[in-house]
Parts: sequence; structure tokens; C-alpha cells
Amino acid sequence: MKQSDVTRTGRSTVREVAAAAGVSIATVSRVLNGRGSVTAETRELVENTVARLDRPGPRPRGPGRSIPGAVLVRCPYLLTDYFGIIVSSIAETLQLHDRPLLLSAGEAAQDSPVLPGLPGRAGIAGAVLILPPEPAADLETLRSRRFPFVVVDPRLPPPRDVAAVSAAHAAGARSLTAHLTGLGHRRIGVVAGPREWLASDARLAGHAAALADAGVIGAPGLIRHVEPTVAWGRRAAGELLDLPERPTALVGFNDKAAVGALQAAAERGLRVPQDVSVAGFDDIDLSRATSPMLTTVRQPLAELGRMAVTLLARLLDRHALEALHVELATELVVRDSTGAAAGR
Repeated sequence: MKQSDVTRTGRSTVREVAAAAGVSIATVSRVLNGRGSVTAETRELVENTVARLDRPGPRPRGPGRSIPGAVLVRCPYLLTDYFGIIVSSIAETLQLHDRPLLLSAGEAAQDSPVLPGLPGRAGIAGAVLILPPEPAADLETLRSRRFPFVVVDPRLPPPRDVAAVSAAHAAGARSLTAHLTGLGHRRIGVVAGPREWLASDARLAGHAAALADAGVIGAPGLIRHVEPTVAWGRRAAGELLDLPERPTALVGFNDKAAVGALQAAAERGLRVPQDVSVAGFDDIDLSRATSPMLTTVRQPLAELGRMAVTLLARLLDRHALEALHVELATELVVRDSTGAAAGR
């Protein structure tokens, strides 16, 4: 082993600093010894990494010792019932791991370039990124700098070597549409989420598979892509219900969109489920506050948060992860908003 591999910066070896900063051992040595040409940005990165790894406090000995520091939880959305459940679960689980939490939340955080500065940020050991709006290339860059992080509910297909946890969207949507086809529905309208969202694509694939199982080819004209809110769900569902041949059932991307569909049906004097069935996705509290209560697909929101922390804890303990993309099972919850297709 080369001497430079084991030379200590304080409590950490040069090799550990190089791995954490995503630079070469030679670069770390040049920064620490003040010799050679190093850019100001690289020097700051190495110095901040040294400060992060050598923060005072007890650390176990040996190659498997944990990277010390807090965990940044980034959720650039309002902490409503959906995101709030995930963040609360992350906070509770981090407390069990004795990890401090630094929260970056709210829609204003979407415009903050957080990711580039994370590897050199003093006191931050890793991060949990919830539905990150950044492109996959930004996540790849962060991973290449060897900064530990886990993505929850990725918006885009995550890079192969990035740890991510999500619900089994395709399987959940397939079970929901199979429930509707079992009730005799063949013309099913879908208020889908934004185009090119991983969840949207997966749920549409599950929906199409269930229709195929029933011998039905889905009609593109029965799909609307919108932001998953009550207002947009109401508008999109209204368009579908106003078609010359309206659907006998509507499926919302989430429970909020499904509530919008309930409103659109009521505005047209349609009874649910006698005239049109309505179903959602997520099983948030709102799904049980409607009349009739919503049939929906339950996502394990709290477990998403717990699993993300579990994966991150293993990364911070310097363990290699074999299962990087984890999908958690969903569950169909049948309530009163779905029934037999009209005229069956």
C-alpha cells in the first residue's frame, strides 16, 4: 500500500477523503500539502470534505465506520398529506439512527441549485431526495462525486447506480383496472399525471396490461395528462365525461385528481358509482373524506421513508448495495366509489 493511501488528514485517511470528495488521492495530497496546481473549487471541495469527515465526535474504528454528519432531506414541495407522511417517516427513522436532520422543503426550493454544493457541504453526510425535479444527469454527477444519497419516488428513471425507492406503480394500476374490468367496465377514462413522469408511465403501462387481459385495446382519446390536483382533475374528468360516448369509469393519477372527477360527475348530474365509477391512487386521508369514499390504491408512504433511510444508512456505513432500485408493494382498497358498469 502506498504511503499516501494511509496518511491521515486528522481522523480520516487521504484515501477516505478522496473517496468522499470524488477526486484522486494525489489531488487530496496536493491540497493538504499546499503543493501543485489545484483549482479554487477543488481546494474548497477537499477542505470541506476533510471538515465533514473529521468532525469531532465518537467514531467506530475499522474500514466500516460510518460517515459522520447530518442528513439533508430535500422535498421541494408543500408538505401536504402525501409528502408530509414521507418526510415524517424519514425524520422518525433518522432519529432512531441518531442522525440529525436538515430539511429543505417548499416549492421555492425547486429553484435552489442544491445538488452541486452537497459533496463539499460541511456537516452533511448524505441526503434523501424526494421526487427531485433535477434531470438524471445531475443525479449522475452527484453520484460520480461519491456523495451518499437516496431518491424517493423518482420523477424520471433513476440512473443505474443511484439508490432509489418507489412504490410498485405498474402493479398497483394493473390491479385497479383489473378491478374495474371485473365489474364490466371496458371504456375507462384516465386522468394521468404529467407526461414522462416515471410514475405516470408505469401506471399507464399497468392500466394497459389490465385492459389487454380483458381483451380491450385502450383508446388514447380516453387519457388526459395533467398536474395531479383537484382543479386539474375536475377539468380533465369533465372533458372525458363530455365525450359523445363517455367512459363508464374514471381513474385518477392520485386521490386529489379523483376528487376532481367526483366533482365533475356531480356537476353533470351523474351518480357515483351508478352512472360512473371513480377511483384514485395513494389512499391519503382525503380518500376517506368523500361521499362515496374512494376506491384507491394504497401506497406505503411511511415505508417509503423508512426504506430510504435504511438504504442511506448502509451507504453511510460504506456498504455496497446490490438492490439499488427498490419497489414496495401496493394494495388495492375497494370502497363505494366503484360499482358495476351501467347497463351491465
